[in-house]
Amino acid sequence: MFVPLHDENPLKAIRFPWVTVLLIAANVLVYFLEATRLDEVAIASFAIVPRELFDTSLLPVAVETAGLQVPERLTLLTYMFFHGDILHLAGNMLFLWVFGDNVEDAMGHFKFLIFYLACGVFAGLVHGWIDPTSEVPLIGASGAVAGVIAAYLVLHPRVRVWVLALKAIPLRISAAFALGFWILIQVVMVLLPQVGPVAWWAHIGGLVAGAVLVVVLRRPGVRLFDKGLGVGA
Repeated sequence: MFVPLHDENPLKAIRFPWVTVLLIAANVLVYFLEATRLDEVAIASFAIVPRELFDTSLLPVAVETAGLQVPERLTLLTYMFFHGDILHLAGNMLFLWVFGDNVEDAMGHFKFLIFYLACGVFAGLVHGWIDPTSEVPLIGASGAVAGVIAAYLVLHPRVRVWVLALKAIPLRISAAFALGFWILIQVVMVLLPQVGPVAWWAHIGGLVAGAVLVVVLRRPGVRLFDKGLGVGA
């Protein structure tokens, strides 16, 4: 598995990736509130629970007890700003920091915000469609970040990225290899028996949304697949 560190891909159309930075700040702030002000029951009220999402007549006793009644459809947005632990948060925000700025550059600030949220919503829906009777809460920005990863791969597969291989070995490899390997893992995992807390189908949903939406939302004139760049650009 590769941990991204830095990509060799300067911004072209924007001076600063304000939306990327603000999204990271929002996720960090929410996690701080999770850790200091909210208990597990309260956090779960902001999560996607497939059974409740597809049957809005239900209102869990736990939510009523906590005094929080977040509309289930709204959880399609709120869930992506909560995380299970600090490593969950750090991993998602690292990928967003390394790859989000260039996707924002290709779309513009407002379109990128819409793109990010749409990827997260679609990721949550796919997760729910796969097991609509599940009562397990889903939180995390992984689906939205998966959309960013797919968009980056469609835009810049030939750009070089510095990564840590096996969490220790620095390598300079193409984005196609680094991100393609990450995507391959997601596909393999959904084909295996579902074990553990990772919502692999949400990742797949985010990937599909990102790959499609980047084609629609990119700025006029932005090329796909690094067309026009030399080999090893």
